Amino acid sequence: MHLSYLLPFLAGLATALPTEEHVAREYLAAGPSGHEVQITGIAFAGSGCPAGSVSGQLSSDLTTITLLYASFVAESGKGIPSSSYRKNCQLNVKLKYPSGWQFSVFKADYRGYAQIPSGDTGTCKATYYFSGDSKQISSTMTIRGPYDDNYLKSDQFGVESTVWSPCGLEGLLNINSEVRLSPSDNTKSGLLTVDSTDLKFTQVHYLQWQKCSK
Repeated sequence: MHLSYLLPFLAGLATALPTEEHVAREYLAAGPSGHEVQITGIAFAGSGCPAGSVSGQLSSDLTTITLLYASFVAESGKGIPSSSYRKNCQLNVKLKYPSGWQFSVFKADYRGYAQIPSGDTGTCKATYYFSGDSKQISSTMTIRGPYDDNYLKSDQFGVESTVWSPCGLEGLLNINSEVRLSPSDNTKSGLLTVDSTDLKFTQVHYLQWQKCSK
């Protein structure tokens, strides 16, 4: 399994978070200022993210990480090996932030395209956790054939089930994603990818911040 690094995260156009996505809760404080937060590295490994196939950026308001995948595609059909039915990517994002703050993934959007024959199913799954912490959050979406269209998978977690980063440290966020086809007939072609316009897998992970407890 290949391991690749992007240092630093691409700093292209910043993605502004829509107003309706902002979290307005009394127990969530305003986040640190931009110069205090920095992504210091990103590592990835898996059949869905070979070397050179992942890029991304952190928004200027520190609320959004956008990840772009170029090779996250599961396929099935005549002559296609079973190893192509499932593609996965283990992503590790290292984020440096001030002492006294925590961040958490609380929403993630996966957009893509599926072409699934009748009788077949496609599965999109994501698991989130921090290194050194046994707590995990997983979500799964199943698409049943016949289906030939774009799709949106949106993960949303309540604060009570949210996985928080270590307090006042460099947090290593792990995101284990996979797309999988379960064909009933190997002669029928199936496809499960993300971002139907350019066959890139796009993830948008929204961050929220809170002050650490004393």
